[in-house]
Amino acid sequence: MEKNKESGVLEKEIENYTISNHGNLIESIYMIHEEEKDLVYVKITTDKDVEDWEFPAILDYYDEDTLKNVALSCKEIEDTYNPTWEVVVEFIPIQDEMQKKLQALLNKHKEQLDEVYDTIKGKKEEYK
Repeated sequence: MEKNKESGVLEKEIENYTISNHGNLIESIYMIHEEEKDLVYVKITTDKDVEDWEFPAILDYYDEDTLKNVALSCKEIEDTYNPTWEVVVEFIPIQDEMQKKLQALLNKHKEQLDEVYDTIKGKKEEYK
């Protein structure tokens, strides 16, 4: 969907994509036309509801830089139920290529989440 930058209203459908793996990690996705570019904003999150202690642990160990090769930017979103990040990618008007870009983003994110889950195992007492 394309979102109006001024009003924040979703105005029209741009494209449909089939995400075969990890689509459950997308919280929201929309496009905004900014500064002569079409940018896609993807909010990605965890694949489960996390415990209270896990929230800060995940944020401490999640390396946003791992998404640099597939995204223009990545930032943590505050005030969410589970850890969430807003990732910006440039829109590709060719459906298959954009779909591949989104899938690559989700694959990298899932890989990073799995590493973080493994790292924080046994650290519950540190975060209580």
